Amino acid sequence: MKEPGRVESSRNILEDAPKGLAARFAGLGFPAYRARQVLRWVYERGVYDFDKMTDLPLEMRRKLKTLFSVSLPVVAGSQRSREDKSVKALLKLQDGEFVETVYIPVKGRETVCVSSQAGCKFHCAFCASGQGGFFRNLTAGEIVSQVLAARDFSPQKKVSHVVFMGIGEPFDNYNEVLKAVRLLNSPETLGIGARKITVSTCGIVPKIKAFAGEGLQVELSVSLHGATDAVRGAVMPVDRAYPVGVLIKACREYARKTNRAVTFEYILIQGVNASERDAKKLAGLLRGMLCKVNLIPYNPIEEFPHAAPSYREVVLFQKILQGAGVQTTVRFSKGRDIQAACGQLRSAARHE
Repeated sequence: MKEPGRVESSRNILEDAPKGLAARFAGLGFPAYRARQVLRWVYERGVYDFDKMTDLPLEMRRKLKTLFSVSLPVVAGSQRSREDKSVKALLKLQDGEFVETVYIPVKGRETVCVSSQAGCKFHCAFCASGQGGFFRNLTAGEIVSQVLAARDFSPQKKVSHVVFMGIGEPFDNYNEVLKAVRLLNSPETLGIGARKITVSTCGIVPKIKAFAGEGLQVELSVSLHGATDAVRGAVMPVDRAYPVGVLIKACREYARKTNRAVTFEYILIQGVNASERDAKKLAGLLRGMLCKVNLIPYNPIEEFPHAAPSYREVVLFQKILQGAGVQTTVRFSKGRDIQAACGQLRSAARHE
């Protein structure tokens, strides 16, 4: 069934895994190696016009134009950070929906942060992307297309890492996100190593359990932001469905089953979850677990007028966790001067 608001068009090649595209081509009478040629043009050379794929026969190019497309979003706006050269892009999809993608160059890495949904259902208090409501899931091709669009912001036209930390809850769009991960990882597309791909979740426990059985080497990141239900539930409504104890149990099982560390994201918000007591509670919760913690000083949004703790308080919080044997780093939000926190640019565009 056609999804409401979706524009009917030719088949977007970005939706197909290499084997699937080869099968489609075979059905049209084209040999399998022609599919590999097309994928090379699209993913390696950044050529999206069939007319410019000059090693394909002319008649084949004409036929491809009638049956297929390479559908990239339109860059409707972008902001480049003067602080760290991050670029936040507002991308307009084929049906007119907007998503945000961020290109982040840091320490020899060229990371792209992608959205998995247009809007979000989960309404985390500190996140702008949930404030405007949920509109629809993105397809795998729409997720991959964000990486290709953001690649143009790289001086080398390269992407080394992808993080699913943009607008939306990746595990609420599980199948398409999984398909996108496999597409990005394929050596016949962008060939991004599995360990260089991070999927984030607000804590949907059944999907964490399912993800553990996928056999992927992808990194898992869990938004925690509170060590008790009283604290976490105040800023993350999802805690009512999956309380802290249930979530941590699932994460421990994930780490045991995959032998991979779970990364916990913890936004430090002054007066909410950043006290010495909060740090000790968190240390006790995670003690002995294969995990690491990213502490992120809060990047304020208008709808949640709180502040980040002082540098001294951040360092103390980190030291308490480290003292309990919990690997901990402090990660400052990239592009703070361009409001690169999730959803802020999209929200402005939707209200214009």
